[in-house]
Amino acid sequence: MEGVAGIQLPRALESRWFEDFFLGERFTLPTRTLNETAFRSFADASGEAHPLHNDLAYCQDQGHPEMLAHGFLVAIQTAAGSGLLPFMIEESLVTLLDQSSRFVRPVYAGDTLHPVLQVSELAPNNATGVLALRSTVHNQRRELVLEGTQRWLLRKRPS
Repeated sequence: MEGVAGIQLPRALESRWFEDFFLGERFTLPTRTLNETAFRSFADASGEAHPLHNDLAYCQDQGHPEMLAHGFLVAIQTAAGSGLLPFMIEESLVTLLDQSSRFVRPVYAGDTLHPVLQVSELAPNNATGVLALRSTVHNQRRELVLEGTQRWLLRKRPS
């Protein structure tokens, strides 16, 4: 099955329900190097026009070694859909409730980012439960550049 931009999508992953997850379980997302194309695409999609994010000379005049990645460009690296999780929860997913991000270190053009989602909390309800995922992004020097949380509402396994 082919998805957006020709990315090959997985077939027939086993369905997971709220009670199938466990604390500490990790979902590694694809590693990406942020290049000028990523910066331009983000600017096109968001309308972001500040020179910190698209003008190398301006950035260097401000003391930055490269163009500075917009925080939201870094945050979208934690989009669960770039990994397998959404394909596992197609039947149980009710909604993404919320997400938050804290930007720990600057990210520059040329940095390679390693995003991970990790189950940090499981809050059961009657027929559903909230799956909380800690989101982290580390750079190529293994420095934490972003941390946050995503909370998903999932159905429990039908009886």
